[in-house]
Amino acid sequence: MEQAAPAPVASPSPSPAPAPEAPRQREADYIVAIVNTEPVTNNEVRARMARAERQMNERNVSLPPRDELRKEILERLISERAQLQYARESGLQVDAAALAQAELAIARQNQLTSVEQLHRRIQQEGISLKEFQDDVRNQVLLVRLREREIEPKLRISDADVDAFIREQTGAQQGNQEINLAMILVAVPEGASAEERARLQARAEEAAKRARAGEDFTKLAEEFSDANNRGRDGGVLGLRSLDRYPDLFVQSTQRLKVGGVAGPVKSDAGLHILKVLERKQASDLPEVKIPQTHVRHILLLVGPQQSERVAVERLADFKRRVQSGQARFETLAREYSQDASAREGGDLGWASPGQFVPEFEQTMNNLDAGQISDPVVSRFGVHLIQVDGRREQVLTAAEQRQMARNMLRERKAQEAFETWSKEVRGRAYVEYREPPR
Repeated sequence: MEQAAPAPVASPSPSPAPAPEAPRQREADYIVAIVNTEPVTNNEVRARMARAERQMNERNVSLPPRDELRKEILERLISERAQLQYARESGLQVDAAALAQAELAIARQNQLTSVEQLHRRIQQEGISLKEFQDDVRNQVLLVRLREREIEPKLRISDADVDAFIREQTGAQQGNQEINLAMILVAVPEGASAEERARLQARAEEAAKRARAGEDFTKLAEEFSDANNRGRDGGVLGLRSLDRYPDLFVQSTQRLKVGGVAGPVKSDAGLHILKVLERKQASDLPEVKIPQTHVRHILLLVGPQQSERVAVERLADFKRRVQSGQARFETLAREYSQDASAREGGDLGWASPGQFVPEFEQTMNNLDAGQISDPVVSRFGVHLIQVDGRREQVLTAAEQRQMARNMLRERKAQEAFETWSKEVRGRAYVEYREPPR
């Protein structure tokens, strides 16, 4: 089982083909546009509209007026046609192996166990196999074109990530956090001049000894009149500058870590302040994600072992584990055909999106301790066991990587839209009126 595997090439629609339209008189086909030398036909527009309408209905999205949708679909087809022409002219191709892999991915997405089943479903819905395969081949070609034209040119700097994080969280550049320790020599209201002088001398002695390097915690216990009489070492805690009194911030702003300020005077008395820590405030809030501790047994499918045989073997493994005849880890070490075998099939704590959809969906439906039925993916057939679940706080580095990935996807989409407009602008497009 590969982790962080890329998603399979998507089918042109969530299901392998548009649902059959209600019986009606079939319209005569005609050309609606010419892109360079290739036609776009009315039937292509109608098929794509039916698909778009079905997808919006499934998502409970309001349908736009049909004239607007038709215009949008036609423009999208023209843009795709120009891109496909550019791809072929530049030498990009989709061979039989790549087409077969894409079809297998579509079959798996639609809970079908083989490409043959997919083909039968397509034909039952009135779609010719050639039409479907041409559509899949074109979608793969467009993905490869984007990978070649856009992905290598993307550059995401640390400054870009910082700006993106500030945009997403509303954080302000330059926010700082500081941790101070304090000794307070309290000066009672109405104290005499002699008492004030004595307390001033006491505070100055504490400050002098702190600057000389004596243990501030011990000095706080000896001198401080603050809460707990300094037994907490006088530590005030790491917090943003706006959560400290202005007097404390101004008195320590030029000090490095370890520096001592004071005595400084407030209404409460005389303060000696030591800078324990400075840091840039975290731009990202605390983020928790669900994680699953999962293990599996993977059996590969090929000439030596059919998918049916792999499914039957794993079903037998499940029965043996549930009856107490064998341990899951032991079977994984002996039979699993991937690198996790030596760890008893242990894939560790998995975060959302780490595995391919068919594996992850099954994993998410299991309770801790449960074992799945055999699951087919592009890698083979899996038996999955969930050992536990937890919520994990992402580290700052993990959050920054998440932000980098989001920013990269956004920039890739923006760059692709700009590039596709340029390709569309270079194409000769002639619109045709419907026949009268």
